Amino acid sequence: MESSFGTFELNNGIHIPCIGFGTWQTPDGKTAVDSVKYAIETGYRHIDTAAIYGNEKSVGRGIRESGINREDLFITTKLWNTHRAYEATLKAFDTSLKNLGLDYLDLYLIHWPANKADGAKINSDTWRAFEKLHRDGLVKSIGVSNFLEHHLRSLLDGAKIIPAVNQIEFHPGQMQNETVSFCKSNNILVEAWSPLGTGRVLDNPALMEIARKYSKSVAQLCIRWILQNGILPLPKSITPSRIKENTEVFNFDISDDDIRAINSMPYFGGSGLNPDTVTF
Repeated sequence: MESSFGTFELNNGIHIPCIGFGTWQTPDGKTAVDSVKYAIETGYRHIDTAAIYGNEKSVGRGIRESGINREDLFITTKLWNTHRAYEATLKAFDTSLKNLGLDYLDLYLIHWPANKADGAKINSDTWRAFEKLHRDGLVKSIGVSNFLEHHLRSLLDGAKIIPAVNQIEFHPGQMQNETVSFCKSNNILVEAWSPLGTGRVLDNPALMEIARKYSKSVAQLCIRWILQNGILPLPKSITPSRIKENTEVFNFDISDDDIRAINSMPYFGGSGLNPDTVTF
């Protein structure tokens, strides 16, 4: 990857920009509009939001006001848990599309797997609706978020379309190796939400020492490390200087020894959210 315009190729042949601009916890209104506009001005072409973030309308406005052609952007949103199952999914998608002010999505994700006794059936019924949206040309690619290996195996049993993406929590100290390995072996691209551990990894002494070797910030080190692990980072900020800084990760390479050192870090900085036990 040589710039933020670099891409990963999904399993359906579609190319996705290698860094996405995350909007989780970005306040709705002017803050979301301005941050999306500035991100696009800075060079981001991949914007990630979700229905539960409550900012789809503002994200859509920022996209429109950016002045960039729609076909040059890659837009993702996600289905929230209360709208799983076939018919509810179709209705929720229509609402999200209207909120964003778009004619189609580039990527639509199931935000979390259902984890109750009938979770496998709920996930399957939801996925059938995703496949219909794809067939109807309303979504170019479909995928999941926070799915562990056993959720994916169950989903794949009845799926006609293999998920293009699995978006999971991934950062130093939280690598989810089993899930990542399964995704890579099945040609499912892994995206990293909370690539900076919502800021929890930024004051880690070991990461600070490694970052100094490259004259980079810990944030830049983490984003570059994610890319070198073959995973797509989704950094989030509302501060212009940091939005720009998070794209300045293409003029250095982390050494194999430092990659191994970061990969071997024990668990820290994680959210603690377990897809098998979350209750929302």
